[in-house]
Amino acid sequence: MTQREIPEQYLDGYARILADVSATGRRLTRAEIESRRVLGEQAADAGHGLRALVVTHLAAARAAWPDVPGSADSTLAAVQQVIDAFAEGYERAQRLAVRQEEAARREFIDDLLYGRSDLGRLAERAERFGLRLSHAHAVAVAQGPTAYDEGGAVPRRVEQALISRFGNRNVLLTTKDGRLLCIAPGHEDEVLPYFAEQAHAATDGGRVAIGRPQPGPGGVVQSYEEALSALELAERLDLDEPLLRATDLLVYPVLTRDRQAMADLVVNSLGPLTTARGGAQPLLDTLTAYFDSGCVAAEAARRLSLSVRAMTYRLQRIHQLTGADPSDPAHRYMLQTAVIGARLLDWPSTEL
Repeated sequence: MTQREIPEQYLDGYARILADVSATGRRLTRAEIESRRVLGEQAADAGHGLRALVVTHLAAARAAWPDVPGSADSTLAAVQQVIDAFAEGYERAQRLAVRQEEAARREFIDDLLYGRSDLGRLAERAERFGLRLSHAHAVAVAQGPTAYDEGGAVPRRVEQALISRFGNRNVLLTTKDGRLLCIAPGHEDEVLPYFAEQAHAATDGGRVAIGRPQPGPGGVVQSYEEALSALELAERLDLDEPLLRATDLLVYPVLTRDRQAMADLVVNSLGPLTTARGGAQPLLDTLTAYFDSGCVAAEAARRLSLSVRAMTYRLQRIHQLTGADPSDPAHRYMLQTAVIGARLLDWPSTEL
């Protein structure tokens, strides 16, 4: 921006101040300093660049200099005071604009994820933040060892990594309830896995869940809820994978859709384990390790820090109590489904 493009209104009274200060040697009054701050705020609100504004002030001082007969030191001090006050007002306006932008962004995120706004209006607001809600979007949610803060070091690092890798691809990064969220177009298959990789690396741990791409404004909410459900399932099932995809976990919502039927299966199939010495939990852990290891008793024993003989005894004891043999394919599916149901329903800690 050149000097001619800066309106004269932002130099209002500037030459008079310089002339008076040079002649008297005084410093600027409070009213004069405040007037410069106000002009700085107005220039910031109008979208003028600070660098161009400073150059304009210096050029104006230079142009007025031949008409200023007094002390050069006083004049330079006045120029310094004017520019300092002007820049202070400019920065004050920018900070206010940033806070307003953050508030608008936070309100938009809340409305988007909770569906509390008119869809047409929501779509209009979304374009301001780089989202086109008429297209499909997918949401990834990162949950770290500690809560993520908006503007914190980790979100900034992850955002910078995404920008460096993908540039501007209509990706929105934000925080919600201590988690880090990334909303990306559904056809951009590389964005969310890369986000997951960066979020995991930035916190040296944590877990990321990715919801399925869903169309329309409501699709963002649906994908977000799928990602949250995946994180909750991972916690209940003690899954240790750092990256979870809702697509890979669809079987679990199906199993628990009829909660009463699942509770009946758990009680009828595994209820007799509660009569064992030490209760049902040790034997339930045995079944979990056995199924997770592909029904290989030696591997399951290693995972539980047991001898193979002790593992075999536990499996026999389960067979005796339940009447179902974990090593028998005819019984295995029923037992494994019941074990999954027990973990999802937090049995036996929670009475069914």
